[in-house]
Amino acid sequence: MSDRSFAPWRDPVLWLAAPAVVYLVVVYAFPLLLLLAKSFVGPSGISVQQYIVFMDDPFNWRVVGNTLRVAGWVTLICLLIGYPAAFALTYAGTALQIVMLVSIILPLSIGAVVKAFAWQIVLRRDGIVSQLLVGLGLWDEPQRLLFTETGLVLGAANIFLPFMILPIYSVVKLIDPRLSEAGATLGASPLYRFTHVTLPLSLPGVISGIAFVFSMSVSMFVIPSLLIGDRFQTLSTLTGRSFLLMRNEQLGSTTAVILLVLAVAIVVASSWLGRRLGGRT
Repeated sequence: MSDRSFAPWRDPVLWLAAPAVVYLVVVYAFPLLLLLAKSFVGPSGISVQQYIVFMDDPFNWRVVGNTLRVAGWVTLICLLIGYPAAFALTYAGTALQIVMLVSIILPLSIGAVVKAFAWQIVLRRDGIVSQLLVGLGLWDEPQRLLFTETGLVLGAANIFLPFMILPIYSVVKLIDPRLSEAGATLGASPLYRFTHVTLPLSLPGVISGIAFVFSMSVSMFVIPSLLIGDRFQTLSTLTGRSFLLMRNEQLGSTTAVILLVLAVAIVVASSWLGRRLGGRT
């Protein structure tokens, strides 16, 4: 057996990852450890009292509920729109596919602040959404969607939609179309072929898209600040308010750790589910 198996640090390939590892440790891991430590340090020393106080406050539970509810609605809307869009992108002609890809990817180059300000114009009383709903007869008169939970969900879903479409598209384009054709020759209906062939094979992309969108929706700060304001608090806005306005670093650290746990939990769960589904297909 070679010496390299006993001394992997001698492998020059591994040293290529050293700058990235150092960067992540210094810029990401170390600040997170400081944040975690600060949430457990109180006036009397190390304790979990701040977490107990946080859980005892009904307002904080409403904040957690707001965070999960908005993230869930945003993820659901992105899934309902992004799943068929991914299939349309897969089976579109070359020219149309290029146009669709540019339309999906180009908005990613625009910052969330700019897009949130644009949605402020769209969601106001005289905006296009209100005028469209009045024109369709759903509303008798124009109404304001800005600074409402509905407006926040619509704006966030629009901003995060590409992160649902692209993972599903990357999986769907690898599905062999001959599988569906084989099912058709055996007498399977289109619905049966979709539920037993296409849907199971596309689930890894769906899980990845849900993980991306949900984790970003849970932790978004700029979008709710601009589209709904301070009267509707989520964990991210409460964290920012604790650090920037109340100067309560321990509360801010506590809410940040809870937010991090939620985001990491969905990513880990999706990775585990993706591996299980990958092993079955």
